[in-house]
Amino acid sequence: MPVLNEARYLERAVETVLQQEVPGPTELVLALGPSSDGTTELAQRLARRDERITLVENPGADIPLGLNLAIRASRAPTVVRVDAHSELSAGYTMRALETLAETRAANVGGVMRADGRTPFQRAVARAYNSPIGLGGGAYHGGTQAGEAESAYLGVMRRDVLEEVGLFDESIRRGEDWELNLRIRAAGYRVWFDPSLSVTYWPRESWTRLARQFRATGAWRGELVRRFGRRNSLRFFAPPALVVVLALAIVVGILQIAHVLTGWWAVAASVVYLPLVAYALLVLAVAIGPGGGKGWRDRLWTLAVIPTMHLSWGFGFLVGVLRGAHDTVDTSRLGSRNTPLP
Repeated sequence: MPVLNEARYLERAVETVLQQEVPGPTELVLALGPSSDGTTELAQRLARRDERITLVENPGADIPLGLNLAIRASRAPTVVRVDAHSELSAGYTMRALETLAETRAANVGGVMRADGRTPFQRAVARAYNSPIGLGGGAYHGGTQAGEAESAYLGVMRRDVLEEVGLFDESIRRGEDWELNLRIRAAGYRVWFDPSLSVTYWPRESWTRLARQFRATGAWRGELVRRFGRRNSLRFFAPPALVVVLALAIVVGILQIAHVLTGWWAVAASVVYLPLVAYALLVLAVAIGPGGGKGWRDRLWTLAVIPTMHLSWGFGFLVGVLRGAHDTVDTSRLGSRNTPLP
């Protein structure tokens, strides 16, 4: 479990891991980044309470670095990746081990079930759980078990991980997709099991959400530069939205300035149609079944979905054009004044 500024979530995440029933010895390795909110001190207290917890330093803070440090510090033949912002469901590990054996897969993942405690966080969770929000990947609500492109978090065979070279430490976001690409290229299966579920707690503020998605989009753009057509077409929808929106703004300005007039203005207005369709789609998600606990949830949904798509799409275009380089997810950086829960 890579950990950075997770004082609000770490104890519960650790608790759900240690409660897993497994026929054999288990260990939990926390790769601690340079947190500023008391997370490191909390992790140290948790480690003193339970000898199954091991702490390793991750001064670079990047997730792939932390994952590799934790894997190298562990001993078990099966590696269960866990997010400090998540909670494993009861029986998760046992079921994953059974699926690994039954399917002879190298990596097994399940469903990410996003949840929230505030109107904003619930709106983000609603977007995560909707096919409209994150593009309909299997782990965002799939119901059919089978071979998959990637796996959320993942329960992995150590021997295969070591064979393919662990996580690529040059990739700061999308490292799981790239790892699974190498696993499949080596001739192994990646398997989706919808009976596995993990509760995920999204970012708690609008600005953090936008920063997270911009960084994620930039690294997807980098992955497109590196791996081209092996990336799914669904990754190109958000940047297409950004391009259409930019064109619509230009056309609108030209129409207002009477540079575009007559039939030219009418023909150019076609650019507005995809945006109208998109707005209606977002509205349908916001007011549809499961839209939230009240009007504030629904209003936040109207804001959250475009924020996710436009931030991701803008980041993607930057990543494709110039590469991700040193782009980091600054939404994980906290304040030194952030109190413990």
